[in-house]
Amino acid sequence: MSKTSKPKKADLLVKDIAWLITVDKGRRVIRDAAIAVSKGKIVAVGKSAEIEDAFAADKVIDGKHTVATPGFTDCHLHSSFHLSRGLADEANAQSFLFDRMYPYEAAMEQEDVRVSATHACAELLRHGVTCFIDPGNYHPEASVAAAKATGIRMVAGRSSFDLTKSVMGLLPERMIEDTKVCLKKAEEVLERYGKSDNPRLKASASFRGLNNASDELIQGLKKLADKYDTLLQTHACFSYSTHDGCVSRCGLAEIERMEHLGVLDERMLVVHSGWLEPAEVVMLAKRKPSLVCAPSSSLHNGYGNFVVGKIPELMAFGVNVGLGSDHASSGIVDMAQEMRLAACGYKEVRMNPRVMPPEHAIEMATINGAKAAQWGDKIGSIEAGKDADIVLFDTLRPEWQPLINPVSNLVYSATGDSVRDVFVAGEQVVKGGRLTKIDEMALYREIPETVARFSKRLKMNEIVTLKWPVS
Repeated sequence: MSKTSKPKKADLLVKDIAWLITVDKGRRVIRDAAIAVSKGKIVAVGKSAEIEDAFAADKVIDGKHTVATPGFTDCHLHSSFHLSRGLADEANAQSFLFDRMYPYEAAMEQEDVRVSATHACAELLRHGVTCFIDPGNYHPEASVAAAKATGIRMVAGRSSFDLTKSVMGLLPERMIEDTKVCLKKAEEVLERYGKSDNPRLKASASFRGLNNASDELIQGLKKLADKYDTLLQTHACFSYSTHDGCVSRCGLAEIERMEHLGVLDERMLVVHSGWLEPAEVVMLAKRKPSLVCAPSSSLHNGYGNFVVGKIPELMAFGVNVGLGSDHASSGIVDMAQEMRLAACGYKEVRMNPRVMPPEHAIEMATINGAKAAQWGDKIGSIEAGKDADIVLFDTLRPEWQPLINPVSNLVYSATGDSVRDVFVAGEQVVKGGRLTKIDEMALYREIPETVARFSKRLKMNEIVTLKWPVS
């Protein structure tokens, strides 16, 4: 712009960013960068001197000593499970689900879910996640209320089971619904939130897993997903138990069964996808659903998804793969750490340091995740025309120094604790490491009260005991 030209008006200017990882089409990394935002959208990205000369903004953020990235997308996070830390450790797949998590979920009332989901949204945002996909629960309205209150983007859903018994166990009575009820309630969620005028909210159809879902339910949810032009999501192939159970009951493995039912396509979201038959690899490469790699979940529960999984190969075949933290009962809900676990886990089991480079991990957390959430045209990269979902990491911390290669630091040494500021559609929802839209201290006072309330229904002392003496 010439010196005589008048600067354009912007709402927000983030200037003097030390390193900007754009994840745009050219995968540019820009030093001394700036981002101009107007009406929630990015209008310019480039060198700070050029952007500052071209734009005048009402709000200016100093990005000195920061690394900027697109907001992360967590492709699989049970917001209603966020009060379950410490309840499901050292449990195999059957015990994890039927002895721990399903009883926990059956004990949750609407207000409990609201507190849990608010806790989840707070942790996600503070770790740089601006969008998450929830597989659903029995009180989706409570999870949506939490997302609205905190300012995060959300793909909502309602969980569906219509088979009460599988080879793995029996569902709690409170979670049992027949097929018609499941489909009716799923459509209510799609109608209410899929057509919402809230630009940060989408909805999906969801069945929890292959072993507790009938053919009628799966195909009925697929019809609803097509009707409302949205995702159909499920857990699949996360352990040998679920894989073997599906083969025992149906004569088909999980991906094979979905192919047989005609529901496997690019609008399907398949979570975990570790235990695959050879033919299923071909099916996934052909149909190209989005897959979700959930590293901490597999490592915590010993599912074996790194040992038997084919995520690097499927990515090489052009399958879209995002990342998911799954639930707080696995410990971390931190996309930076999930990136590191995904990259390093596959390096270890393949004994190949070239497998899953950090660039792939960042793509999984950003542009791939946005595509999986059907938000790829709006978020996932920092470029003009997209919504201003931006994260600033504070690099004046030991794990960020020396800052020679920010891509390497982000994946191999940083954690979400170094997130300083977060913007969703240009709105600052985290400032200096604290949420701006809710009172975090009030939330932390509310959490133990909520846990005490539902613990009585859950009989938590019968589920969890400390191995070391408590005095």
